[in-house]
Amino acid sequence: MKMRTSEIKRKTAETDIEIKLNIDGKGNAEINTGCGFMDHMLTLFASHGKFDLYVKCVGDTDVDYHHSVEDIGIALGQAFLEALGDKRGIVRYGNMVLPMDESLILCALDISGRDCLVYDLDIPTEKVGNMDTELVEEFFLGFVRNAKVTLHIKKLDGKNSHHIIEGTFKSFARAMKMAVSIDPAYADEVPSTKGVL
Repeated sequence: MKMRTSEIKRKTAETDIEIKLNIDGKGNAEINTGCGFMDHMLTLFASHGKFDLYVKCVGDTDVDYHHSVEDIGIALGQAFLEALGDKRGIVRYGNMVLPMDESLILCALDISGRDCLVYDLDIPTEKVGNMDTELVEEFFLGFVRNAKVTLHIKKLDGKNSHHIIEGTFKSFARAMKMAVSIDPAYADEVPSTKGVL
């Protein structure tokens, strides 16, 4: 099987980002975003998805974490889009309902070639650590627009902001792992009646 890897470099006036991704990895992560909470979430994502992931971001964190978190979502989406190539043989769909203590998070996705985010997370606090919780949505918007996936995220239960967000990233990782896995039934086919995704 062809190696499903990518390397993305994205530089703007606000951020300088480098991402290396191996979809068929072991869950190894080397993450340095300048935001401790985001480092934690991306490390969890790599571990639960079994993706080897390197992320380095130098951003204007003296302002806040908005540009860094959003642009990491953009670059990570680009990394998955590049690594998946023509998407031949993938399962395409993935879903997970994941408990994280009192929280319960549903993620369902389709590697469809169409970007759509349906985001229904009610996060009680404005911050976790020193990261604004509204940036979680910005991360996923950046991701879906650039990975060209349809992603539904829904909180079924939960009171603790950290648990809700952590459960979301774990659920997202597990759903992505399922969707990008190779389906022997499709072998060399693209899993779409259109013939392309």
